[in-house]
Amino acid sequence: MSDQSKNRILSKIKQALAKPVPEPFSAVKPNLQNIYTPTQQELEIEFAENFTQLSGKFSFCTNEQELANQLNHLTSSRNWNKIFCREPELKYILSLNNFKNFEHNDLNTCQVSITSCEFLVARTGSIFLSSLQKSGRNTSVYAPAHICIAFTNQLVYDIGEGLTLLQEKYINQLPSLITLASGPSRTADIEKTLVTGIHGPKEVFVFLVES
Repeated sequence: MSDQSKNRILSKIKQALAKPVPEPFSAVKPNLQNIYTPTQQELEIEFAENFTQLSGKFSFCTNEQELANQLNHLTSSRNWNKIFCREPELKYILSLNNFKNFEHNDLNTCQVSITSCEFLVARTGSIFLSSLQKSGRNTSVYAPAHICIAFTNQLVYDIGEGLTLLQEKYINQLPSLITLASGPSRTADIEKTLVTGIHGPKEVFVFLVES
């Protein structure tokens, strides 16, 4: 490309940026209402069925004491002693119920990470996460295994419902990162063979606590 042509293109770009084009259909608001008809079964059951179909591991706890007991059993059976958790509220709840295995503070060398979530999406069996959680952006994806702790009042039916509630929660300051995690990381890019744990945790657990 000649310098003359290059300068002409840059000049046109500069003129275009000086007169920004108005946003089309600015008065139209996105419709985030559900387009799917909810089933008759409870959201807890639908989430559990869809999440486990995606190779996720699901546990229901009637209270926080049972949650701590189940976590103690899981971490003991797996010989996990490098457990990473960054969220003060979760650490307080679990420590209060005699789960105190949080000595490991290095995400790079941990065996499992524990986080909360924004919502659980029943229709897709997905975990709704955001960058405004105190766990940070990478805690749920960097560790070899991820444990998500959620409460029944965080269940929504569909992604649209979750996005609407997220807008209400953060008003005009939406998180810069919103993620949907649907079971363990998996890919079939290499010779169409399914492999887990390539781009994220190899195992994902959800402990749902009755609220």
